[in-house]
Amino acid sequence: MHATHDPAAPPAPTIGFDQFLSVDIRVGTIVAAEVFAKARKPAYILTIDFGPAIGTRRSSAQITEHYTPQELVGTQVAAVVNFPPRQIGPMMSEVLTLGFPDAEGRVVLVRPSQPVPDGGRLF
Repeated sequence: MHATHDPAAPPAPTIGFDQFLSVDIRVGTIVAAEVFAKARKPAYILTIDFGPAIGTRRSSAQITEHYTPQELVGTQVAAVVNFPPRQIGPMMSEVLTLGFPDAEGRVVLVRPSQPVPDGGRLF
């Protein structure tokens, strides 16, 4: 199953609540962001703190159109934390940082509207 950036894509098949619960989506604070120079498409390497239970994890994110590394540090984002790590070029991406496509298909991050404790699980 592949995610789509097409807002006109049909909805995914219906799933049960237990399937939804198997996807562990947590909030974390970006503690470092750097340009991923060796990525094929423009991207950043994010280091995200998910609190004491999960700790710090890294993610590759193609979010360069709307964000600079400097403005990302200190902000909270949502990420799937229970996918297996994925090799992306020379780095291992440990979580999937979540976003929605804007009208041009550029990623807009999913972020809480107010500060919440790092590690909180989406429900």
